[in-house]
Amino acid sequence: MNLALRDVRRNKLRFALTGLGVGMLLGVVIAMMGIYEGALADALRLPRALQADLWVVQPRTFGPFAEPSRIPRDTRDLIRRMPGVADAGAVTFQTVQAMAGGKPVRLWLEGYEPGRPGGPANLVAGHGLTESHYQIVVDASSGLRLGETVPLGPYRDPYTVVGLSRGMVSSSGDPVAWVALLDAQALQFAVPPALERRERAAGRSPATTADINAVLVRVLPAAAPAAVADEIARWKHLSAVPEAEEERYLTLFVIQKMQQQLGLFMGILITVSAVIIALIIYTLTMDKLRAIATLKLIGAPDRVIVGLIVQEALVLGVTGFAIGLVLIEQVKGYFPRRVQIEPRDLAVLFVVVIIVCLLGSVLGVRAAVKIDPAEALAGG
Repeated sequence: MNLALRDVRRNKLRFALTGLGVGMLLGVVIAMMGIYEGALADALRLPRALQADLWVVQPRTFGPFAEPSRIPRDTRDLIRRMPGVADAGAVTFQTVQAMAGGKPVRLWLEGYEPGRPGGPANLVAGHGLTESHYQIVVDASSGLRLGETVPLGPYRDPYTVVGLSRGMVSSSGDPVAWVALLDAQALQFAVPPALERRERAAGRSPATTADINAVLVRVLPAAAPAAVADEIARWKHLSAVPEAEEERYLTLFVIQKMQQQLGLFMGILITVSAVIIALIIYTLTMDKLRAIATLKLIGAPDRVIVGLIVQEALVLGVTGFAIGLVLIEQVKGYFPRRVQIEPRDLAVLFVVVIIVCLLGSVLGVRAAVKIDPAEALAGG
């Protein structure tokens, strides 16, 4: 006869409500873990989709995602002629804000040269750019549709949506969009005519639209990316960042603070879960003190009583874990950021929950072991 199972059946409603409460708390922990993994996946998705072996950027900078980089556009031609380079493409990156369909739309905009590295990835509808001006490919998470126009730039030029991608967002969660390099340069670097006249009158040179943020380099199969990077740094006096290093910079400089924040929240929630489970098990044990005293009076060994409390704690923890997981799986699609639940994270959390349940049952076990069998004969 399993005493823990009989007690659970006898108090179905209490255990159901308690398991639901613990499950919702653990569901928040699972959601935090999923947001943590989702933020990392979002941050690395675009650099990996561009499939560049090297990122050529402004000297002594860490790449266009970590800090601003500005180099002349003809850098791409210089790099393309370097030994070991298979292809190269000039790109720009910027954040733009627009209104489409009466709603605000914030995009992480990439300008690229059609036919060269840097084009749209994960297309699910429409096509890439076929014109040199006023076409745009956007991620479906933006809410934009094929054929819809998006006004961009100071003059609100209409850009027509010709393609939709899926799952392409920036490290901040903004949908990625692609336009032709000439359009992107005009949006990022162009100076309004009035300001240009003022700058020239003051003896200053206005900004040029011939600049770019980076050059994406793909090396030949027989070439070593590190050797090509050294040659670029030596002869062109530019920084050539390998793909793995660019990902490390992105993780270290851009999303590290958010990861630390989410990690802190997870630690707090797990600690709160441990305290709540301990209090619940202690309360359930105190409610059964007379029954436990009766068991001791009829000769039940301490291991039976300890097993009762520990098994109930484990049932509560496992049930709460299952409820939390099912709950988050059902609602994760409604989160504004990607929630990516990894099996390894679930395995670690499950082990933590088991340990928390065992530690949480200590208070109840101590109270049960100390109970005097004579309490079973007391009145009241």
